[in-house]
Amino acid sequence: MKLILGSGSPRRRELLAQLGVVADDIRAPDIDEDPLPRELPRPYCVRLAREKAFAVPSDPDDIVLSADTTVTLGRRILGKPRDAGEAAQFLLALSGRRHRVITAIAVRRGERIWERDVVTAVKMKSLSDEELNAYLATNDWQGKAGGYGIQGPAGAFIPWIAGSFTAVVGLPLAETAHLLRAAGYPLWKEQP
Repeated sequence: MKLILGSGSPRRRELLAQLGVVADDIRAPDIDEDPLPRELPRPYCVRLAREKAFAVPSDPDDIVLSADTTVTLGRRILGKPRDAGEAAQFLLALSGRRHRVITAIAVRRGERIWERDVVTAVKMKSLSDEELNAYLATNDWQGKAGGYGIQGPAGAFIPWIAGSFTAVVGLPLAETAHLLRAAGYPLWKEQP
C-alpha cells in the first residue's frame, strides 16, 4: 500500500507533514478545472476533488488523496488568477468583505472513495492601493484560489476567520486524518 498525493501543492505536503505523513509519491492530475454552466461553488469544489482522485493512476491497494480549494464570493467562484490583473480584480472584490473558502478532499482506494468538504468564512480587511500593489509585487498570489494565500503575506489582510485555518491553506487536517484512517491508512501507528 502506497499513499499517493494527487496534488502538486507544496502547502498540502507541508500540512500532511503536520500529521507525520509523507506521501510515497506525488502525482498532480491534469484535469479541466473550469466550472460547468451555472455550477455552484460547493458542488464544483467537491466535483474537482473527486475527479482529481480518479484521474491519478494507482494500483488497486494504493490510497490516493486529492483536494480542491475554492474561494467564493456569493455564488461567484474565484479560481486561480491567470495574471496579476485578474489577481487584483479578485482582491479588490474581496477587500472589506466576508467570503467563503471551500476545501473538498477525496480519498480513494481502488474504486471506493471517501469525501468531505469544509466551508470556512473569512473576512478580508479593506485594502489600500499601497497594500494591494505591494502584495501583487510579491507574486504570492500565483497559483492560489482567490489570488491570495492566508499562510503568506496576505495573512496580514485577514483579521477574522470562522472555521478551519488548515482548510483555508488547502487541506483540513482533522477531516483528512479521518478519511485516511477510514481508507485503512495507518495514521498514528508505525507503518509496516
